[in-house]
Amino acid sequence: MDRKSFLKSGHTPSLLSSFLYFDTSFMVWVLLGPLVVIIMNDYPMDAAQKANLVALPVLGGSVLRLVLGYFTDVIGPKRTGQIGMLLTMVPLVWGWKFVDSLSELYTVAILLGIAGASFAAALPLASRWYPPQYQGLAMGIAGAGNSGTVFATLFANRLAQHYGSWHAVFGLALIPIILIFIVFSILAKDSPNQPAPRKLTDYGSILKQRDTWLFCIFYGVTFGGFVGMSNYLTIFFNTQYGLSPVRAADFATICVIAGSLFRPVGGWLADKIGGIRMLMTLYGVVGIMMACISTLPPLGLMIPLLFIGMMALGMGNGSVFQLVPQRFQKEIGIVTGIVGAAGGLGGYFLPKILGNLKLSSGSYTPGFLILSGVALLCIVIIFIVQGAWKKTWIGNGGKAIIDQSSIKSTVAS
Repeated sequence: MDRKSFLKSGHTPSLLSSFLYFDTSFMVWVLLGPLVVIIMNDYPMDAAQKANLVALPVLGGSVLRLVLGYFTDVIGPKRTGQIGMLLTMVPLVWGWKFVDSLSELYTVAILLGIAGASFAAALPLASRWYPPQYQGLAMGIAGAGNSGTVFATLFANRLAQHYGSWHAVFGLALIPIILIFIVFSILAKDSPNQPAPRKLTDYGSILKQRDTWLFCIFYGVTFGGFVGMSNYLTIFFNTQYGLSPVRAADFATICVIAGSLFRPVGGWLADKIGGIRMLMTLYGVVGIMMACISTLPPLGLMIPLLFIGMMALGMGNGSVFQLVPQRFQKEIGIVTGIVGAAGGLGGYFLPKILGNLKLSSGSYTPGFLILSGVALLCIVIIFIVQGAWKKTWIGNGGKAIIDQSSIKSTVAS
């Protein structure tokens, strides 16, 4: 890749702003994942209740992504991002000062979904500045903001123990949100070629297209798998292997790092060898890893299995969004919201599956086997639809078809 060409083709301050906004928001979004094993000291919970608590922020994010996706097209991604960060402060203040029951904590969990909805503004902010041949890399860099999960899993429980309260972590999380809000407001800039504002009816026309639902499925597995596992791994290590809250979160961090750092690699490789080839390979890796994980091996073997599985999920996120802007160039804002919402729903159901099956069967094995089967099913779906895709909007196994008209079209979107 020509580094200078990439830098000249877009707007680096906006790309950086997109990453920082996404990164900080992700940290807030998954805050309850590591903290739940400490929170349960105040509010005792069974396996299903713990899963529900960490799943609710993801559900909230899924619904609100549709809203932010719409406003991204109407008022622009910068203003939408600013509003998103201001609203994110509400559940943080509530969790810091006012929560005194599990039911209130459930409400805070749902409102943390505002941070997860950042996806719908952050990615269009970056995407609209870059031509097709750099979409995978640009979206991968912006999407690498899911590395914010690393900060949550690495520091949340340590800070809770240091300050003697999990409430304090919510207050401390306000600091980076405020700082990034200032940086974002200064550096971020909307692309001069914004799409015309969309009507609510436009969502209906997009949802009528088969490819929309296919991308929802694919991203529901990759992103849903990543964020769902990121939220649930601390609980898993604590329950399955009896690790302390901090040590369980540390092992979760190792796995989360894999998914976060390799997302841009997935987008970059998809640019080189094609999104179709990448996705089929990655779903295969995920399916195999989840099947191996279902055997619940010793901790020393479990860590590398989860690391590889999370790495494949992270790369899959970048690969899916290498294809999405090609297929939906002019509707990227709406489609990002819809597909992102589907990814969030995947992240909502994953902890529920693992937690509920653990409660009913006494083992995590059935849950991981289901995840393995879903990943392998995605390979079958891609194999079936790839012929039609290659005949219509992609070529060479999923690489972008680069010509001046397509570049102009994407920049305009």
